[in-house]
Amino acid sequence: MELRQLRYLVRVVELGSMGRAAADLGVVTSALSQQISRLEGELSTRLLSRTATGVVPTDAGLAFLRQAQLALRHADDAVRAAQQQRLSGHVSVGLAPTTGAVLGLPLMQAMRERYPDVRLHLVESLSGYLSDMLNARRLDLAVLFRSDDARSWSVMPLLSERLFLIAAPTLPGMTALHGKAQGKGRVKLSSLGGLPLILPSGTHGLRATLDAAFEAARLQPQVAAEIDSLALLMDAVRAGFGATLQPGAAIARVDAGQLVVREVADTQAVRHNLLVSVSDGELSPAALATRVVLADVARSLVRQGHWPGATLHGS
Repeated sequence: MELRQLRYLVRVVELGSMGRAAADLGVVTSALSQQISRLEGELSTRLLSRTATGVVPTDAGLAFLRQAQLALRHADDAVRAAQQQRLSGHVSVGLAPTTGAVLGLPLMQAMRERYPDVRLHLVESLSGYLSDMLNARRLDLAVLFRSDDARSWSVMPLLSERLFLIAAPTLPGMTALHGKAQGKGRVKLSSLGGLPLILPSGTHGLRATLDAAFEAARLQPQVAAEIDSLALLMDAVRAGFGATLQPGAAIARVDAGQLVVREVADTQAVRHNLLVSVSDGELSPAALATRVVLADVARSLVRQGHWPGATLHGS
């Protein structure tokens, strides 16, 4: 098996045509077809299916394509590293919006200082979508909140975050709730029964944590709205449409002086952060290095008190 065969297959699938791929690659169509046939013969399976309008990958071809793209990327990174005599390449990292608010810029700064030739691609999305992107090999690593969707992931517990009640001070019910606050302004979930809540939907990893905490507290929450955009959710909270329950990182991008923030006292009101990546054997040297940097930066932020409500795993 040769790298050029992998490049040929990837280009054929991308363009959906042997002829267009051959023209793009600068080879004759017959030579391109012959290389694909040799690859299929070596693998003893069909990778492409010919149709009236072109070619499409078979199921085996689609599975092989994902790994071929990864292999080509690693090969290109290796060439650049050898040419520059230092670590290079590109790495895709997925962060949930709350995580990105605290970790995103410090991670970029640390990577620029340690590995200036590694191009960092940050993706901010809901944790469920980040899981799908990891499984599709569209991300190298991500910070997630559960690993039950894992296939062949490498999973490292990173830190835990306490959850906070966040609301506008003018929200009806907040005055009465303030009187129920315990030491250092902490509140119990059981005291939130009459408070309208704005929460992420069921596809959000945080919602699963909240639902389990509500169940443990034997509370049926009054959900006024479900919003899967952190920015819009916090806008709605500031406007007084309801309160929300979020990790402390959610206030990193807003003026906390405009809001009432109270730590939730229930022991179940904790979100666990996991540093997850594709298997070590599939990670490029640049991705392996980035994983170490990300963990270092997260730990430093917690130790310096820059990650509200967070404690390191095992502390």
